[in-house]
Amino acid sequence: MTSHRPVRRVVSLVPSLTEAVAESAPDLLVGVTDWCSHPAGLTVARIGGTKNPDTAAVTALAPDLVIANEEENRPQDLALLRAAGLDVLVTEVRSLAGAFAELHRVLVDGCGLPRPGWLDAAEAAWRDLPAPPAERAAVVPIWRRPWTVLGRDTFAGDLLARLGVRNLYAGHADRYPRIPLATLLAARADLVVLPDEPYRFTAADGPEAFPGLPAALVSGRHLTWYGPSLTEAPDVLAGALAAAD
Repeated sequence: MTSHRPVRRVVSLVPSLTEAVAESAPDLLVGVTDWCSHPAGLTVARIGGTKNPDTAAVTALAPDLVIANEEENRPQDLALLRAAGLDVLVTEVRSLAGAFAELHRVLVDGCGLPRPGWLDAAEAAWRDLPAPPAERAAVVPIWRRPWTVLGRDTFAGDLLARLGVRNLYAGHADRYPRIPLATLLAARADLVVLPDEPYRFTAADGPEAFPGLPAALVSGRHLTWYGPSLTEAPDVLAGALAAAD
């Protein structure tokens, strides 16, 4: 998509993209989801969740552009917004390279902004990674009750692979398979990686399910968000993984 008219009002239905626009041109944002927590203190209209946005409220904000994601937002909600005459840009992010390409598409092609310096810095941070330590096999839960893990073709899985972590379920037919805990324990992992979102794993909630297995408690924002956090994500994630040794 290439914008052919000025974009002055943007509604973001994705926390990652909210942070990306806010870092680049905060005055563009007129509406964001209840889950858009960065940057702190963002004072624009809240239009509900990523999975249940108030589409009437979005329409009433009269945005020039709505930015969304094929995984985080429901097709039926996006169809309602399009039916109301709104321009909706839908991203697809399943790898680090895909994230960088989509961020450029949203900010430069969609919003008509100059390419932000933080995006170049993020690309450099991941391009200039030191050689990872010896590869470790991991299970990466993102939910419990039921246990759900990273499977194939995920952005978070790609980030971990670049840091020397091999997701044992990267070849699974599903992107987010539900796997019984007994099966996870029998998978012969070297460690378990536990992000604090979407499920909030903590030192007291998660590691106890994997007795004897090193647990890396990682920042979900740095593992699953594609935006300015990518600049510091290599160091933050590498530190958390090293702490699990």
